[in-house]
Amino acid sequence: MKETILKIENISKQYRLGLVGTGTLSHDLNRFWHRVRGKEDPYLKVGAVNKRSAKAKEDYVWALQDINFEVQKGEVLGIIGKNGAGKSTLLKILSRVTSPTTGSIKTKGRIASLLEVGTGFHPELTGKENIYLNGAILGMTKAEISAKIDEIIEFSGCEMYIDTPVKRYSSGMRVRLAFAVAAHLEPDILVVDEVLAVGDAEFQKKAIGKMQDISRGEGRTVLFVSHSMAAVKSLCTRAIVLEHGSNVFEGDTDEAVDFYLQSNKVKELILLKNRKDRSGNGKALLSNVEILNSKNEVVESVISGEFLRIKLHFSINDKIEDNLIFAISIKDNNDIIKSMIVSDEMNIDINSLISRGYIIVDFNSFLMRGGVYNATVLLSGYSTASLNHIDRIEMAFDINVLQGDFYDSGKLNRTYPLAIIPAKIN
Repeated sequence: MKETILKIENISKQYRLGLVGTGTLSHDLNRFWHRVRGKEDPYLKVGAVNKRSAKAKEDYVWALQDINFEVQKGEVLGIIGKNGAGKSTLLKILSRVTSPTTGSIKTKGRIASLLEVGTGFHPELTGKENIYLNGAILGMTKAEISAKIDEIIEFSGCEMYIDTPVKRYSSGMRVRLAFAVAAHLEPDILVVDEVLAVGDAEFQKKAIGKMQDISRGEGRTVLFVSHSMAAVKSLCTRAIVLEHGSNVFEGDTDEAVDFYLQSNKVKELILLKNRKDRSGNGKALLSNVEILNSKNEVVESVISGEFLRIKLHFSINDKIEDNLIFAISIKDNNDIIKSMIVSDEMNIDINSLISRGYIIVDFNSFLMRGGVYNATVLLSGYSTASLNHIDRIEMAFDINVLQGDFYDSGKLNRTYPLAIIPAKIN
């Protein structure tokens, strides 16, 4: 039977915009007067939704609003969302860095947090001294810390500098040491924000492996915030999606990632019918494009190595008698072609596809590294005499590719604008 180790009930967090503190003296006195009479805080009923790009129209904003979820022992829960969605605020509340405006948190066991680079480190103390300091903050005895200290130092990779003051460490060294301390001092719940992005690729792989060991081998719980969807997929057993301070999805990791990518989508089609920078005789025109996932849902991004569908809609303006050729070329930001698909090389009858009004291009595994690519689309009529352009649009649309764990190695591929060619090294 699963054991609930963390329960979040109706957690909300309200901030006052523009000023430091809870508000004006009159607001504080008003709150006090309501409290002594046993009444609710009058400012809980006001406040804007947490939408960072909108213009502020009220004095208060809800960074989080009515968050509810439970975490089981040994579970790795991913928390994903856009910048400003409330992820870090939620983790700070869970770590007791700040208190919620409303709601309650019920936990069983000790929580260790890694929210920002060097959190809890004293810059004048050495790396070794900070290990003991952090351990004491987590409730460990000196004997317990001493038993683990060699393992912590080795994992951090900072042995040469362990007797040097932390103020001389780079940000990468600080996050290495902070993660090593948090992971090895046996917290029941480990809370990790995006700080792992500061470390190098080797340490990121090492840290993710350690978190997997913590959850699977040692039965401890991890709350993991990341903008890397591939890392969330490879590490987390379940995920929640935050949007404007609210929990908008909770469930299976793959479904949560799909929901997040879809919620980030441009809701309208990529409209191209009014593009003036096109060439061709105009008998058929590319009118709009959809970027779709494996569930045929419109998305803004695709994860490297995963399924991608491009649906191109055409409007037919005149009778086309020539045999048609369709081509799509994918280029990087330096205008260098990285991939090209041409219909006649695949022996596909484009005429019958155009007559229905759209063409679908499927990539079962989109083998491009992380980055932004653009696509040029061409529709031509081919006769024995010549190749006649019907419609051609340079840089018709972008394809945003997120880093992925293509080789299922626990390591994300790099962001160079290159295609991935499946290979086996013997």
